[in-house]
Amino acid sequence: MSTVTISSKYQIVIPKSIRDKSDFYPGQKVELINYDGRIEIIPLKNIKSLRGIAKGINTEIKREEDRF
Repeated sequence: MSTVTISSKYQIVIPKSIRDKSDFYPGQKVELINYDGRIEIIPLKNIKSLRGIAKGINTEIKREEDRF
């Protein structure tokens, strides 16, 4: 566990030990979520990096007869 200090401008530095285990990079956009009394940092993905993530997914679904 790492401890950080909030600056007078409400800024924090993500410790190197956390950065090394994550995919954070300078200039990256992140989303902060206040969840159950804690703050979670969610890295936002570039939309182009999501291309092809559903390749090969089975799109066949059984439908009821009246839905055709």
